[in-house]
Amino acid sequence: MIQTQITPAQTPERSRSAPHNGLIVAALLWTVQLVSLVAALSGTTQAAIAIHFQTTQIAWFTLMTLLTGTFFLPFVVKGAALFGKKRALLVATGFGLVGDLVAAMATDYRTLLIGRGIAGLYTAATPLSYAITRDVFPRRWVGLANGIMAGGVGLVAFGGPFLSGWLLDSHGFRGILWFMVVSTAVSFVLVLALVPESPVRERGGRMDWAGGLLLGGGVTLIIYAVGQGPHWGWTSGRFTGFVIGAVIALIAFLLVERRVAEPLFPLTMTRRRTVWSALLAASVIAGSLSAVGVVVQLLILMPKIPHVSDGLGWSGTHNAIVTSPISAMIIVGAVGTGALARRMDSRILLAAGAALAILGYGIATQYHHTAGQIISWGVIAGLGTGMVVAVVPIMVIEVVSPEEQALANGAQTLVQGVAQIVVSQLAYVVMAQHGMVLKGTQFYLDKGFTNGLWLVIGCCALGALLVALVPKAERLDDADVGQAA
Repeated sequence: MIQTQITPAQTPERSRSAPHNGLIVAALLWTVQLVSLVAALSGTTQAAIAIHFQTTQIAWFTLMTLLTGTFFLPFVVKGAALFGKKRALLVATGFGLVGDLVAAMATDYRTLLIGRGIAGLYTAATPLSYAITRDVFPRRWVGLANGIMAGGVGLVAFGGPFLSGWLLDSHGFRGILWFMVVSTAVSFVLVLALVPESPVRERGGRMDWAGGLLLGGGVTLIIYAVGQGPHWGWTSGRFTGFVIGAVIALIAFLLVERRVAEPLFPLTMTRRRTVWSALLAASVIAGSLSAVGVVVQLLILMPKIPHVSDGLGWSGTHNAIVTSPISAMIIVGAVGTGALARRMDSRILLAAGAALAILGYGIATQYHHTAGQIISWGVIAGLGTGMVVAVVPIMVIEVVSPEEQALANGAQTLVQGVAQIVVSQLAYVVMAQHGMVLKGTQFYLDKGFTNGLWLVIGCCALGALLVALVPKAERLDDADVGQAA
């Protein structure tokens, strides 16, 4: 693969001031955390949407975004390598804005899902933003920028529930959907005005359409099959057919990638143990922790109905107040990990974060009925979650070259998205085993919430075990960064 980059003499970024760098970090922080903010808003509003549209298919309100985002992610990431990361980021944000508009104006559940599906292209904003930080910041800023951007998850987790609680209590779920529209528009303007274009580019490259369709199609078939499994039956011919089709598509993808001159995800990169093991372990842990919101938000916001629903029935605002200490610990864990990554082995940080999350949610399986109980285990799980979200992009920087950064970030986001979707959907299935449908809406009993938490714990523990496969890589301070600075 032939790469080209603008030399330092050609870039105005060479003499950027600290305040200027700070503005770029702020713009990228908003862009990255809008993905998390939308996920938080979606989690808060899903109970109200399920009841309003009287649907037992509320899982697709979240999964539809992940589904389309996963399918198109390889194309967006490859496009970033060919035409520029900032351009690709603006395209993804533009589609996100269109999708948000469709969802906000939807009058039926199907149209709402179509809008969420279009908005799913914004998922690519996360890997693109992290890839840009490596290219446009000097070395001393890279770890800090990644830590701040990852720590923004805590800010979202802290402010998101208050915001969504106020919107939900005052304006209903429509208020939340329209806020998504405004937020995505702000993201587009910030990127356009403040973020510089990365000079790292493929010269004379071409889009691998066949590879993208096979990879996106194979992953989409798996996700759709898992989503429909409870309705089709896990042993039905339809489910089996979709899984077989997915396997065939993914095998064909590997064969195609071995033959094309410019593969979507170069096998020379993904075959390296330092790369595939880091991507696998980090993605399974991060994906599992992203899926836990499915269980916790439904537990907190679903109503309390004797013998039908064992949700706590809290308002959005009460939820925000109780979970605010958890959000604060996510910030502490993320920012602290961003600083520690310059001196500590990132594998240790990832494993420690996973262990704390497992401990916190393990306590939650037995104690999740009062505000005090939720705070007690939430601060432990929050600290671990903050450590995980901060160290994942740093691990990717440590194991790939600058030219591979966007592709590696895309691969990590792809695997994490698949893990999140599969674990989320399985959590819905597990919870529904101890619940019932009333007036077209699925409700859950306490045993269902407990089992959903155990599922997430088991998947996160699997990811923690995979950390043992990751060989030691160079530390962040030794990585090649600052390509435009």
